[in-house]
Amino acid sequence: MEQNRTVAVLGATGYIGGRLVAALLERGWNVRAVGRNPEKLRCRPFAAHPNVELVQADALDQPALTDALRGCHAAYYLVHSMYPGVKNFEDRDKRAAMIMRDAAREAGLERILYLGGLGDTDKDLSEHLKSRMEVGEILGSGPVPLTWLRAAMIIGSGSASFEILRYLVDRLPLMITPAWVKSLCQPIAVTNVLEYLVGCLEHPETSGRTMDIGGPDILSYRDLFDIYARVAGLRPRIIIPVPVLTPRLSSYWIQMVTPVPSSLSRPLAEGLRNKVVCRENSIRELVPTRLLGCEEAITRALDRTVRHEVETCWSDAGLQRVPEWIDCGDAPYAGGTVLESAHTLTLAATPAQVWNVIVRLGGDEGWLHGNWMWKIRGVADKLIGGPGLRRGRRDPEELRVGDALDFWRVLVVEENRRLRLLAEMKLPGEALLQFDIDEEDPGRTRLTLRARFLPRGLWGMIYWYPLIPVHGPLFRGMLTALARKIGGKILFGPVTPPKEGSQCRL
Repeated sequence: MEQNRTVAVLGATGYIGGRLVAALLERGWNVRAVGRNPEKLRCRPFAAHPNVELVQADALDQPALTDALRGCHAAYYLVHSMYPGVKNFEDRDKRAAMIMRDAAREAGLERILYLGGLGDTDKDLSEHLKSRMEVGEILGSGPVPLTWLRAAMIIGSGSASFEILRYLVDRLPLMITPAWVKSLCQPIAVTNVLEYLVGCLEHPETSGRTMDIGGPDILSYRDLFDIYARVAGLRPRIIIPVPVLTPRLSSYWIQMVTPVPSSLSRPLAEGLRNKVVCRENSIRELVPTRLLGCEEAITRALDRTVRHEVETCWSDAGLQRVPEWIDCGDAPYAGGTVLESAHTLTLAATPAQVWNVIVRLGGDEGWLHGNWMWKIRGVADKLIGGPGLRRGRRDPEELRVGDALDFWRVLVVEENRRLRLLAEMKLPGEALLQFDIDEEDPGRTRLTLRARFLPRGLWGMIYWYPLIPVHGPLFRGMLTALARKIGGKILFGPVTPPKEGSQCRL
């Protein structure tokens, strides 16, 4: 079996790279995760896996890259330079591809696998798609065989193209669009992209081949807007095509409406004019898999339907899907704008003493402060079809992942360190409540309470902001009441902590 050999993933902290590492590990491969930033590598969920090796290397540093590839059977090349602060990304990508081609030869790689963009080479391609084509041609010009997969729009929470779609439809009930709204594309679910990437590694006959990958549906971008609105539970959007509005001009309002950085949104917007449809489907025979239709892929990306099906089923609680937007390492714009209310205090207690009180919250114990507010919210939730507060908790002293806790679902239980709860109340978005415990010194512990909310549409934004004056007193009061229940003197706080960086959302 080749799985006992090592495969390198360049760009392991990226959207596809991070998910690919996890998929390869699940299939039994030894993985060398390569990235420029060691902190981001250590932040990824796969970092502690016994079969993964974290290696720092820059794609523009040939000696370091060659060393990173030595001893590997194959390498995935998932690198691009479209990020803030970089000008002429095309030139950087060309240089990086040349370095990769030469490093692969020197390191003795047997294969390179590359995921690029889909587009008709006979037409006037955007700079982004043209660059993706050039990278593939450079990688394939060396002696190491290249497997080149060409994809159009990837549907998954965190994909830049999908996030642009999400923000536009969520925030704009009426859109004035250029002619590209009628352009055809063949989106593919991120699940299928990962299956193809892993499948090509495990099917040697794909070596040296260039193959288009796409889902079963060929749609216009207008069709995508309609499908997204329907799946997200939004009213149909009014779309008015205007021929004089060019893709470049549209990139400016995309930049204003979405938080996707212009270094990404502008090249992607200019590429919308290109028809991106598979010209051949040979991979479907070489790597058979069930392709997800566009509607199913969007449903999975929004990550609501499956989770709601199990919200009151105790025996199936383990089937719960963790929202993709909390994935550590995703880009800051991934999954939507995450709004946060956070408060922290330091008290004279051990982490175990703090944990023993936090793990008993909810149910008959209540939430220690503002219980009347929690009860009003529970009654309101019940009236509109939510679970309300009466579910209580399974056990008064123990919490397990998947447990119902009033109108929350337990996502993470890390004893003496972290409790993370997912809201199952009726909301115009998704909400998390998290307790973090950090020991500063023996007998001195910092307790942080974070509420995070991913709004859906304008109603989600309207819902959140009026609650800000309520959240502050409520959460500060909860922390003070927790300290009193713990019996530890408050040494500092409660205060609002500095915002976390974008590498790890939670």
